[in-house]
Amino acid sequence: MIDLGSRRLEGKVAFISGGLRGIGRACAERFLAEGAKVVLSDLDAPDSDLASSSLAELGEAASYIQANVTREEDWDRALDAVATRHGKLHILVNNAGIDLTGAVESLELADWRRIMAINVDGVFMGVKAFTPMMADSGKDFRGGASIINVSSIMGLVGMNEVSAYNASKGAVRLFTKGIAIEFATKGMPIRANSLHPGFVSTPLLKEGFQRWVDKGIAEKAQDLVDMVAGNTPMGRVAEPEDLAGGAFFLASEDSAYMTGAELVIDGGWTAQ
Repeated sequence: MIDLGSRRLEGKVAFISGGLRGIGRACAERFLAEGAKVVLSDLDAPDSDLASSSLAELGEAASYIQANVTREEDWDRALDAVATRHGKLHILVNNAGIDLTGAVESLELADWRRIMAINVDGVFMGVKAFTPMMADSGKDFRGGASIINVSSIMGLVGMNEVSAYNASKGAVRLFTKGIAIEFATKGMPIRANSLHPGFVSTPLLKEGFQRWVDKGIAEKAQDLVDMVAGNTPMGRVAEPEDLAGGAFFLASEDSAYMTGAELVIDGGWTAQ
C-alpha cells in the first residue's frame, strides 16, 4: 500500500463500488493511505477468498459489503451499512462496470440492457441512495462531499464496435454534469466529477481482450495489449494506481472548486 504520510483524507469516509479489483481496489488503497475509512462493495461473498484476503491486506479501516449495483435494495443495504458503521459519507466512487463489444447489428438486446443496468443504472442508484447523507456530511469539509463517477475515454470518443460501451460511458459523463449543476444550484455541499481512464491493466481489460482473441482478432491477449500501448503516446497502458491518484485529487480539497468536470487519464490517447 502507498504510504504518503500526508493523511489528507483524515476524517473522511469513502464508498467504492467494484472495490475488490482493478481501479476500485487501487482507489481503496490510496484513500486508506491518505487517512480515510473505506467501505468496499462487489459481487463476491463476504467469506470469499478475495474479499477475506482484501480486508486482511487493507486493514481495520476498511470494510466490505456484498452488493449488486443493479439492485436498488442492495444500495439500500449499502446505505444502512455505511450509516451503521460510520454515520457519514464524504466520497462516493461509482466504479463498478462491464464492457460490451461487437458490431451493432450483432448485439443482443439483453446484453445492451445488462451493460446499461450496470454502467448507468448502478451509477444513478448509488448517487440517489447516498445524496442525502453526503449533503449532510459535506458540510464538514471545504469543497463538500465528492462524487466520482468512473466513465472512460469511450465516454468521450467513439471506437469501432464499441457502441454499447460508448453509450453507457457517455451517459455517465452527462449524468455527472447534470447532478453537478443540480447540487451546486441548490447550494448542496456535494461536487460531482467524472473520471475517464484510457486503457488500464485490469481484469476487465484482460477479459475483454481475451474475447477478441476468441473471435480470432488476435493470437493472444498480450498482442492486443502491445498494440494499444504502441498506439498510446506515452507508450504503455495505465496501471490502476495511475487512476487512483486522479481519484484522490477529486476526493481531496485540492479540487474544491471543481464540479461537473472530466478528468482524463489516458496517456495522451484522446489528445491525438
